Amino acid sequence: MILSDSRILEEMRRGHIVIRPFRRECLGSNSYDVHLGPYLATYSRPELDVTKRNPVHEFLIPKTGFVLMPNQLYLGVTREYTETHRHVPYLEGKSSVGRLGIDIHSTAGKGDVGYANYWTLEISAKVPVRIYAGMPIGQLIYFEVSGEVAHPYGRKKSSKYTRVTNHPTPSRMYMNFRRPRHP
Repeated sequence: MILSDSRILEEMRRGHIVIRPFRRECLGSNSYDVHLGPYLATYSRPELDVTKRNPVHEFLIPKTGFVLMPNQLYLGVTREYTETHRHVPYLEGKSSVGRLGIDIHSTAGKGDVGYANYWTLEISAKVPVRIYAGMPIGQLIYFEVSGEVAHPYGRKKSSKYTRVTNHPTPSRMYMNFRRPRHP
């Protein structure tokens, strides 16, 4: 079941959902609008290796905007920091953004109970389009969870994205390939 606007506010009062900064006008009937943060990043190499850390080039979006180009992956970040302690957050692009040919995530739209951070966006564009820091970019939807969560995201040893940062976080897939060293 998706939380309504009044239920999102109730869960925020209880501390089960945190959104900072929170602006009441960004709360929709059953979602909360999030905005593009000031940073973008691109991978520094044309070929990526899932077993290695892949370096990125990060930059500030100029006040005049930045043109996204097709066939290029950009990592962005939300302006909002969020915490979700009893619900599953789902980040989806706004329809107005999608109608400009912008996708804000490839596969990582669903968060986990216990996630507490800014959201890294996997941005791509079908046509060249100018974007701006602070523009509405997506919406968070919250789903109820049935049953008690035994291992919230922030407490799992396998969690790779727990360091809080308002900068785009590149893939940490390489951490799945680390093998224990034996003497």
